[in-house]
Amino acid sequence: MFPAASEDVAAVYRELLKSYPARNIGIYGCSAGGMLTGMATAWFQKHGLPRPGAVGVFCAGLTTSAFGFGGDADFMTAAIGDARAAPSWPINDELPWTALPYFKGSDPNDPLVSPGSSDETLRRFPPTLIISGTRGFELSSAVKTHSRLTALGVKADLHIWEGLFHGFFYNPDIPESHEAYDVMLRFFDRNLGR
Repeated sequence: MFPAASEDVAAVYRELLKSYPARNIGIYGCSAGGMLTGMATAWFQKHGLPRPGAVGVFCAGLTTSAFGFGGDADFMTAAIGDARAAPSWPINDELPWTALPYFKGSDPNDPLVSPGSSDETLRRFPPTLIISGTRGFELSSAVKTHSRLTALGVKADLHIWEGLFHGFFYNPDIPESHEAYDVMLRFFDRNLGR
């Protein structure tokens, strides 16, 4: 249950900080891991940990909703391209704000749950790389996240691959995956300390 995952990431981060300066540490994740990257970064802020040198929010954004990532993708798209049907969410007026069990009892406006809900939190983010595909159900959240970070003066790069789906780069056999790997490597190489 929330916030166990952020606490786990913070425990590992504290151990890394014993051997490496924060500017040399990069954190990234895809899908729920991308969301967790943002939540953990917000957690570091709240608990006085130095911000990492750079973060990667892949296949996700920093907003949440009843169905996951938020934005108009909740209503306009489904998880396509990876041969898995989208989950069917029970919808009625008596459900909590989210159908995702991990967030049960949490507040959707808490920046530790949804960093994109707080400009104060986003303004303190390190350089952030956001990756999605035009058929990824997270696309709307990814675009909104990038636009907010940029408006707040945070260095943020957004890369979107045409016709590709949620988590596309997990398939190393497609050329676009290699393009994404190169983008990731160059981003962290530019933004992490030496």
